[in-house]
Amino acid sequence: MKKLTVVVKHSRRNEVLEIFESCAAYGIMIEDISGYGNQRGSSTRYRGIIQPVTCLSKVKIETVGDDETIETIIKLLEERLKTGKIGDGKLFVEELNDVVRIRTGERGIKAL
Repeated sequence: MKKLTVVVKHSRRNEVLEIFESCAAYGIMIEDISGYGNQRGSSTRYRGIIQPVTCLSKVKIETVGDDETIETIIKLLEERLKTGKIGDGKLFVEELNDVVRIRTGERGIKAL
């Protein structure tokens, strides 16, 4: 089992959700976040004064699934989201040792 975290611009949110749904992702979590990467934000001009914008608004979408499903999702995300420009986003993949469904006590893939 793996956990996939996708961090992208808000404008790409629906594309990510479409891919998750097309691959029958077990469930998703969505969170609005802000931060910066290598580019350390940008700057904007307000009333003639240049203002640094150190934190950029992003959306974080997470799902958990079996290895095969997560790899399929990753390939589709890379194909659809890649523009070759700074700000395309990041994919974080983590191995999960176990999952427990509290209601029934099921573990592993059955708990998803």
